[in-house]
Amino acid sequence: MAQPKRLRQVGGILIGISVGLIAGAGGFTFFYADGAAYLSNNPRACANCHVMHEQFDAWSRSSHHAVATCNDCHTPHTFFGKYFTKAVNGFNHSLAFTVGGFHEPIQVTTRNRRITENACRHCHESIVHAIDHTGDNEPMSCIRCHVSVGHLH
Repeated sequence: MAQPKRLRQVGGILIGISVGLIAGAGGFTFFYADGAAYLSNNPRACANCHVMHEQFDAWSRSSHHAVATCNDCHTPHTFFGKYFTKAVNGFNHSLAFTVGGFHEPIQVTTRNRRITENACRHCHESIVHAIDHTGDNEPMSCIRCHVSVGHLH
């Protein structure tokens, strides 16, 4: 009867060590990568990665610099949507940079393109409403024509 109790104790110790190692590595990575910055609205956080320097510099010279941060255009305008998007993008970026599978220059995903399109429509609703549909009743895409508004290219 002592054998199963001993196995449970060893299993508990191994789980504790595993959790500790994961928490320690995660905490170190969060600290080393200045993870708290990614929870803020500070555009400099987006420029932590070298592939975003060009976009940050271009935004700094754009017309939106005085009125919008990265999050205003690249995350939904709800609390959950914003942080869910930040988590998904952060995970995807971290994975791509760690294993080397990122595209340079960085490219927007279909989901993130939709988020950006919705952000344009949110801030410019009165203008977009007046010109929203083409002759065939298809909604127009803001970023199709205004691709460099936020990031002068």
